[in-house]
Parts: sequence; C-alpha cells; structure tokens
Amino acid sequence: MKNLTLLIPAKYESESLPKVLEEIKGYDCEVIIVLESSDTKTINVAKNYDCKILYQSKKGYGNALIEGMNNVQTEYLCIFNADGSFDPKYLKQMLVACQNNLDFIFASRYMNNAGSDDDTIVTKLGNFVFTKIGNIFFSLNISDILYTFLLGKTDSFKKLNLISNDFCLCVEIPLKAKKAGMKFIDLASYERKRLAGEKKVNEFRDGLKILSYMVKSFFKII
Repeated sequence: MKNLTLLIPAKYESESLPKVLEEIKGYDCEVIIVLESSDTKTINVAKNYDCKILYQSKKGYGNALIEGMNNVQTEYLCIFNADGSFDPKYLKQMLVACQNNLDFIFASRYMNNAGSDDDTIVTKLGNFVFTKIGNIFFSLNISDILYTFLLGKTDSFKKLNLISNDFCLCVEIPLKAKKAGMKFIDLASYERKRLAGEKKVNEFRDGLKILSYMVKSFFKII
C-alpha cells in the first residue's frame, strides 16, 4: 500500500491520535497529519510517530483536508479520522476497488453488513435526508453522503478544485465528482465509537450550511 496516503485531520485529538497511529503502523502507507499550529498538545503527540505534520494556513475541517490533499504525492489518498472511528481493516478493500478504474470509493454505514456505534438519532436522520437529496436531485446513487471515510485517486481529488473550508466539503466532493463525470461507488463499513474527545460537528448549524450548499449547487448559484 505504498501508493496510498492516509490524510488525517487531527484538531484537538491528542488523546485518540496515538492509538490511531499505533493501529495503522502495520499498513505500509504514507501518513499526513493536518493540524492548526496552535494545537501544540496534538502536535507534540504526532511528533513521536513516523508521519508528516502539516500546519493549515486557515481554520476548518474542509480547509485541513484541502491543504492536505495538495501535499499528497502518492497515487491514492484516503481521508482518515483521528478519533478512532474509522477501521483500517477496510483500507485494502477500498484501495483494490478503486484500482478497478474508479475515481472514488465512499465507505457507507447504511448498506448491508454495515453500521455505526457512533451515530445518533439526529445524525442518522440528517444523513438520511441529505443522502436522499443527493440521490434524487443529483443522481449520486450513494447511501451515506455525510461519511468522510473516502478513498480515491489523488489526481481526481485535486481536479475537483474544492473550496469548502467547513463540513460542506463532505457533500462538495460527491456533487463535484458527479458533475465532472467521475466514477465512484460505495462499500459497506462499520463505524466504531470514537476513542476520546468530542465531535467537531454541530448537527444543526453545520446541517443548515450543508443544506444551503446543496440548494445553491442545484440552482447553480455556486
């Protein structure tokens, strides 16, 4: 898996990040940790591991991923959370699937043999609504639009010209990939309970932003 980079946004994840980095030691791939320069606690933890640390110039989850993508040198990259909720056992399956002439592989919590220990009623309902919107109005044909466990060709990521510095990035990727005629599928995976810390997503505030982004995309305002 030397042709794969794990891109890990790790803001305020000093407790869980070491366990995640220990778990992925057995996977022969590159690792980029993206952090804000002020997060010294997580930075000091990351320095103990064989990984590249990238300091983002702006703030936000989306910005961390965009700046990280621009620094990936391998053929493939995978967005991988620092909270322990993503299980690396799916990486090989996702990579092999992507190598079959696909641009992206979206992991899904809502297919057969999938699930989540970290989902709440609110997030599950919100994801159901946004996924329906994506499938009906944009013909995405995926089952979990808000889950950012996502592997794809690095060049394909870069061709999307992503701009969302916040959590809107999770829908910007599939919407732009569809518009560009790129090929993607989803695969079943199981989301584990996060190891420590708190979720960065505010279900209502970020949900409204995502809805606004999708409406503007449909009417081609952005």
